[in-house]
Amino acid sequence: MIRLEPLETRHAVDLFSAADQELFRHSMQAPPEWSVRGFEMEMEKVKAMPGVVAFAIVLAEGDAKGRAIGRSTFMDIKPEHRGVEIGRTWIGRAWHGTRVNPEAKYLMLRHAFETLSPPAIRVQLTTSGTNRHSQAAITKLGAVREGVLRKARIMPPSLDRLAQVVRDWVYFSILEEEWPGVKAELEARLAL
Repeated sequence: MIRLEPLETRHAVDLFSAADQELFRHSMQAPPEWSVRGFEMEMEKVKAMPGVVAFAIVLAEGDAKGRAIGRSTFMDIKPEHRGVEIGRTWIGRAWHGTRVNPEAKYLMLRHAFETLSPPAIRVQLTTSGTNRHSQAAITKLGAVREGVLRKARIMPPSLDRLAQVVRDWVYFSILEEEWPGVKAELEARLAL
């Protein structure tokens, strides 16, 4: 259903079309202005971050084939510790509850555990303590909830929030020895 492509400015029009401001309520990923240009600026900011590899989530079939509908990144890449985080993920609301998120995570997890050299021994996923939807989705992937860092993030003012907000951050992980079971569950879920 999807493929991952390196995130490029050309994806901004599609991403602006797929998004709504509510998607960014729990995160620091909102564009600085609600426009295609705002999405371009946010994309350039993310791509310039050290230790981040950003992808557009692109539909690979159907009438909208080739359309970007979300984004995800490898971040906090630590080759010396064989660890990486999958994060800064958002998917247009029209594709929530579909196979898009589990398929994107499957592709990224498979790459981390099977293609990286040396392969990852730990993949981390984090989300805001207020984002119950994201916590449920991460749990459904098969990740283990490790704990909560209290008051771990100061969320900057955003398009819908005039003041900074302090949030807890919830940590999950999948370890190399857990990957075969997680992989089998995801493949069954995706009918691969």
